[in-house]
Amino acid sequence: MIQRIISAFTFNTGVYKEVEEDAAFTPTAWMIVAVVSFFSQLGAYAIIAKQDGGRWILGAFGGTVFALVGFALGALIISWAGKTFFNAQVTFEELVRTLGLAYVWNIIGFLGIVALVGPASACITGPIRFIAGIMGLIAWFVAAKEALDLEWPQPIGTVIIGWVATLVVSMIASAVMALFWLVPASVQY
Repeated sequence: MIQRIISAFTFNTGVYKEVEEDAAFTPTAWMIVAVVSFFSQLGAYAIIAKQDGGRWILGAFGGTVFALVGFALGALIISWAGKTFFNAQVTFEELVRTLGLAYVWNIIGFLGIVALVGPASACITGPIRFIAGIMGLIAWFVAAKEALDLEWPQPIGTVIIGWVATLVVSMIASAVMALFWLVPASVQY
């Protein structure tokens, strides 16, 4: 598994084809998404850790649930769009495996934990997290291309559609979490 994660970080396209065909990797892909989401959420909510550690942990767990729902919705939409618009021969599980592996880039969100040192540290971690987010999106393009077996424009279009759905879930999650006082309204995913 470690070799596959390293390959995902280095954009080795062969690893995505490998996990696409490895049905036994499906639970591992879900585990990667859950663990990475949790650590990323800890980083996202670190700003409230000093105020209330319980809210911080609860917010991270709640954010992880929403991240899993967003991921599943994104994979489902990418699968649907690939099949509907481009006649791709792909299953939801194949996309879960490839996109789940590409999700490792989100671990960089954990750097938000540096906010515990001081809010000014966001000047350093913010740009790094932004670049990692772009790299994660690129990893999704590569993973979707391998799973959908299409030329570049089509996977890019399907991933953007799926990404928008994931973004909508993130915005709803932020609103719900703020409503229940689990995070300050200014904290974003």
